[in-house]
Amino acid sequence: MSVFPARILLSTDGSEDAELVMTTAVGLTKITGSELYVVTVFPESAYVYAYYTARRLEGVEQYQREARMVLDAQVKKIEGLGTTVAGARLRTGDVAEEIVKLADELGVGLIAVGSRGRGRIRRMLIGSVSDSVVRHAHCPIMVVRRKPVIFPAKILLATDGSEGAAQ
Repeated sequence: MSVFPARILLSTDGSEDAELVMTTAVGLTKITGSELYVVTVFPESAYVYAYYTARRLEGVEQYQREARMVLDAQVKKIEGLGTTVAGARLRTGDVAEEIVKLADELGVGLIAVGSRGRGRIRRMLIGSVSDSVVRHAHCPIMVVRRKPVIFPAKILLATDGSEGAAQ
């Protein structure tokens, strides 16, 4: 039995931070033979409606089309790096919640997310998707920020001796 996950879920929004986590997830997939799934979540919230003028349905549909284009572009980049994408999903709703739900549905062994590294005040005001995923997911999470991880790499393992840490 391998200690590596059989399935990895990569969350992406097409940002620079998402590029870092994509590069890292692709590298990990290549060396472990894991299947890679990709998700982009269309956030269903007030700011989306405000951004796309007065809650008009066309604006929301336009935003969904743009989210689909981001997802498709990320899949093409991954495939261009020589990795097969086992599945790509576009979801709508709370970003962190949808990532966690999809991870459970797919039975993934690892979720890969990026982090913008916002300060405490901004994180408190607008939240952090990666923080929420870490708190609510039922599998290990890899949060990548600043630069991609190139495998093999040094890994710091922190443990407290608990049963959860032993896993």
